[in-house]
Amino acid sequence: MANREHLALLKAGAVTWIEWRKKNPQIEPDLSAANLQGDNLRGANLQGVNLSRVDLSNALLVRTNLSGADLSSANLYKAFLAEANLSGANISVANLSGAILTQADLSYANLIGSDLSEADLRGAAIASANLIGTDLRGANLKDADLGGAKLIRTNLSFANLIEANLIAADLSEASLYQAEMLGAYLYKTELHKANLNKAHLSGAYLLQANLSEADLSQANLSWANLRGANLAGANLRGANLRGADLKGANLSGVNLQEAIMPDSKSGSIGSY
Repeated sequence: MANREHLALLKAGAVTWIEWRKKNPQIEPDLSAANLQGDNLRGANLQGVNLSRVDLSNALLVRTNLSGADLSSANLYKAFLAEANLSGANISVANLSGAILTQADLSYANLIGSDLSEADLRGAAIASANLIGTDLRGANLKDADLGGAKLIRTNLSFANLIEANLIAADLSEASLYQAEMLGAYLYKTELHKANLNKAHLSGAYLLQANLSEADLSQANLSWANLRGANLAGANLRGANLRGADLKGANLSGVNLQEAIMPDSKSGSIGSY
C-alpha cells in the first residue's frame, strides 16, 4: 500500500513534490496501489518510484519522468504519456490499452505480458525493450524504434508498423496478421514461425531476415527487399512477390502455390 505521507506530498502539487524529492534523495517513494485515476502529473519526477498496482487510468503524464519506476500490474488505461520517460521501467502485466505514448521513451523497459492494445506509440523509442507475450493488437507503432526488442509470441495483429525500425528484433512466433508494415526495417530480424498472413510488407527491408517456417500466405511482399533472407519452409501461398528482390534468399521447401512471382524485369524465382 502507498505511504500516506508520500501520497499527500504528491497530491500537494508538482512544486511541493519536487522540493521534497530534492531534499530527500535517499528516500524511495512508495505509491503502490494508490488511486491516481485522472490526476494531472504532467512533468512530475517519478523516477524509480514504486507504482506497482497503481490506478493511473486517464491520468495526464505528459513528459513525466518514470524511468526505472515499478509500474508492474498498474492500470494505465487511456493514460496520456506523450514524451514520457519510461526507460528501464518495470511495466510488466500492466494495462496500457488505449494509452497515448507518442514519442515516449520505453527503451530497455520490461513490458512482459502487458496490454498495449490500441495504444498510440507513434515515434516511440522502444529499442531493446522486453515485450515477450505483450498484446499490441491494433496498436499504432508508425515510425517507432523497436530495434533489438524482444517480441517473442507478441500479438501485433492489425498493428500499424509502417516504416517502423525492427532491425535485429526477435519476433519468433509473433502474430502479425494483417499488420501494416510498408517500408518497415527488418534487417536481420528474427521471424521464425511468425504469423504474417495477409500482412502488408510492400517495400519492406527484409535483408537477411529469418522467415523460416513463417506463414506469409496472401502477404503483400511487392517490391520488398528479401536479399539473403531465410525463407526455408515458409508458406507463401497466394503471396504477392511482384518486384521483390530475392537474390541469395533460401527458398528450400517454400510453398509458392498461387503466388504472384517477381516480374520479368526483376527476374524469376528460379534464377535466384
